Amino acid sequence: MKKFILSAFLLFAVTYGFACTNLIVTKGASADGSVMVTDAADSHTRYGCLAYTVAADHKPGDMRKIIQWGSDFRGPFYYHGDIPEAPHTYNVIGNMNEHQLILGETTYDGRKVPMDTTAKIDYGSMMNICLQRCKTAREAIMLFAEITDKYGYCQTGESISVADKNEAWIMDIFPRVPHYDANGENTNKGIVFAAARIPDGYICAHANDARITKINFNDPENWMWSKDVVEEARRNGWYSGSDEDFSFADTYCPLTKASYMRACDLRVWSFFNRFGEEDMSKYIDFVMAENPSNRLPLWVKPKHKISVQELAEAMRDHYEGTMFDMRVGIAAGAQESPYRWRDNDWTVDGVKYVNERATAVQQTGFWFIGQARSWLPDEVGGVFWFAVDDAATSHLTPVYACSKDISDHYRFGNGSLKEYSPTSMFWMVNRIAQLCYLHYNTTGEEVHSVVAAHEEEMVKKVAEADAKALELYNRSPKKAVKYLTNFSVNEADALFDKWERLDKYVLVKYVDGNIKKQNDDGTFTSYEGRDWTTVSPANKGLSKAYKEAVVKERGPMMKVRDTGIKE
Repeated sequence: MKKFILSAFLLFAVTYGFACTNLIVTKGASADGSVMVTDAADSHTRYGCLAYTVAADHKPGDMRKIIQWGSDFRGPFYYHGDIPEAPHTYNVIGNMNEHQLILGETTYDGRKVPMDTTAKIDYGSMMNICLQRCKTAREAIMLFAEITDKYGYCQTGESISVADKNEAWIMDIFPRVPHYDANGENTNKGIVFAAARIPDGYICAHANDARITKINFNDPENWMWSKDVVEEARRNGWYSGSDEDFSFADTYCPLTKASYMRACDLRVWSFFNRFGEEDMSKYIDFVMAENPSNRLPLWVKPKHKISVQELAEAMRDHYEGTMFDMRVGIAAGAQESPYRWRDNDWTVDGVKYVNERATAVQQTGFWFIGQARSWLPDEVGGVFWFAVDDAATSHLTPVYACSKDISDHYRFGNGSLKEYSPTSMFWMVNRIAQLCYLHYNTTGEEVHSVVAAHEEEMVKKVAEADAKALELYNRSPKKAVKYLTNFSVNEADALFDKWERLDKYVLVKYVDGNIKKQNDDGTFTSYEGRDWTTVSPANKGLSKAYKEAVVKERGPMMKVRDTGIKE
């Protein structure tokens, strides 16, 4: 029973793929030579927590329960059945295991096909299985195909980030169309897929749209594919050309909706635009859904090597500084907010309009940066930078992938979307975020500066922990693991305490839309020595664009009249 509970908990560590964003940085593109993968679990029904599974040995005959952790046509938490356990399973923290294997995903729907009603494997369970059983990215890709082909796959298309301490891959998958025999058995189980190794020194991204187009069938060292990836499309009448001209994305997820480009690939474009050497303005017509044939490149070379902090900032993106900047215009309001509440799109006078979908959104349950470092032993090399809630208003904490425990503030069961918990990091971050949403250009800016300072400090602390752990590792790897577990838990606990203080501070400082004045030491300025009150607060004021928009819409009604009465 205990083993089942741990497996069920782990299901919450793998991202819910309805609307997510993954950014991938290869060794040669990172500032320190690490491989990095990000993922944001964006869902209005996702509670942010961190789960883990300890390494375990299993006896012959032991079975693993497969529980649907997201939603499909059978509903959430559907029991699919059992499959045999592996003789040994690895330690897993979130989406990273003890061998520094990292998995992330984003979901796309693609062509409408019937789901396999006999299948046992959903993509979340499959990612869990790969993390527990695989050491390398190549192993994970092959196991994903092997297990789904054997037991069936019951969900839609997925783009998957698969990375280890040396390589990073992008994998696009799509379910085969089921064919049932007289006994009701599906004879066409599993997935078709294409996977590409991202060239070292390059960056890649995906965001709810299939990204791989043509497959290089002449380069099996850097490309992997299912043997029937083209034939499955031909059987279903989706493709009739040559193997050489075959495009996975255009075949299995054709760009039939403008949202694929405007809401999905625009996030990829923003990442490439931020870091890429290539001029990304030439793809504006594609992300505006005006020229679907002008697809984004699968990867680009960055103009400089990317640090953990820079990658974290990319996850906080609202298209700042671009033509899509969400802080601009009347929709941003007087506080220049980059957030848009529902509706996502609407129609006026028969014309459909849309709000941008940014990388950072209010409905994120949790997000992470998995960092794999090949120059360190696995016990020290894997760092799972983890945060809960909106990336733009939350803070990463480092959790070593070897850890044998996690902070209670992030633990599954400490609160839920239906139950507030004063000790839950998810609820603590949300308290502060709600103030940021109301006053983004004041409260939001200060919280962002606090986050940046915290993460800079954590990078330094991780370097110190690395050095200490290496000393211990040379004497006893077990002692190094114990030290790094304690470090991870203690830093997360300290961060909760810090954010609890920040919650009180921003409420007092920004109450009622004001900005209390402060002394050089950070204390609030008293009024003429009276400690119970403060001097008159400051105000940010309304933005020029907001004033002009209001005057344009309501000017005659709001114009101040001259009474004509003289003193």
